[in-house]
Amino acid sequence: MTTTTRPAAPAKPTGTTARSLLASVGGQNLSLIGALAVVLALFGVLNDNYLSLSNMQVIAEAATITGLLAVVQTVVIICGGLDISVGSQAGVASVISAMAFTSAGANPFAGMAAAVGVGLLIGVLNGVIIVYGRVNPTIATLAGLAAYKGLAQLVSNGRAQGYVLNDDVFIFLGRGKIAGLPVMVWILILTAAAVHLLLKYTDIGRNIYAIGGNDTAARLAGININKYLVAVYALIGAVAAVAGILLTARTGSGQPTSGSEGLELKAITAAALGGCALKGGKGGIGGTLLAVALLGCLENGLTVEGINAFWQNVAQGALLVIAVVIQQRRNGERPIGLPA
Repeated sequence: MTTTTRPAAPAKPTGTTARSLLASVGGQNLSLIGALAVVLALFGVLNDNYLSLSNMQVIAEAATITGLLAVVQTVVIICGGLDISVGSQAGVASVISAMAFTSAGANPFAGMAAAVGVGLLIGVLNGVIIVYGRVNPTIATLAGLAAYKGLAQLVSNGRAQGYVLNDDVFIFLGRGKIAGLPVMVWILILTAAAVHLLLKYTDIGRNIYAIGGNDTAARLAGININKYLVAVYALIGAVAAVAGILLTARTGSGQPTSGSEGLELKAITAAALGGCALKGGKGGIGGTLLAVALLGCLENGLTVEGINAFWQNVAQGALLVIAVVIQQRRNGERPIGLPA
């Protein structure tokens, strides 16, 4: 009886393996990892305490609320939309959570349920205005930015509401830890993981990419685009409400504007830096989280070094422009006003 031996499979060239690894990580993500390493190294040299465990936890906690909003901003951008009102939505939810907490006899779950309910209502309202009012998402949510900010100020008389730092549940959310990590960070991790799984491994996620990539083809394929858009904006409202609840837990009271103002710029910047195509159909949660980490480390480093906080806004704006310019170059977009 004779036995045959199969010839060994030829080894893959080193260059092919490197290219495969690069493709799996993604060029955009690799760039973010490099930029993050540079920022950590730079501020680590300038300040001995910057890379300490305690400061890393401070960075993580500070970036959590931005991270939650950036994750859902990623979903709506992939779907071909945009939501400029997420910061104002978080402000409304923060106020409602504290006021409902007080009105219900210091019941934290009543405060959270009221905040999430209002967040869902706002999200659905945004979706209905965009879909059935046929209003451009940028215009609709720009109006929401002003309207929801005004609503938060109206219901709170422009002042912080309630006091939750004597409640164990809010204390746990704002200051507790599980396995050494702040609870707020765990909430971000679980939310990001759930949204990542939704986008990458479900028909719902594939349909969201299809709508953003080519809404006409998606409609012809039988996808109910209106339903998806309303649902995506409802998701944004719910997660923005969670961000507002965490803002309340962190600050100890409902904040109509303090702590939530400017969050929309951070969320959009993180999504764009993370690789989301602002025209839709492209992006991922991994890149967005890396961009959130980069923005958080940069902001903390500037603060630690005593650099004027106004420069942080300049840096965020510059990063957003850079991210969009890189996207335009990669997509081969013709510069406005210049010949092709």
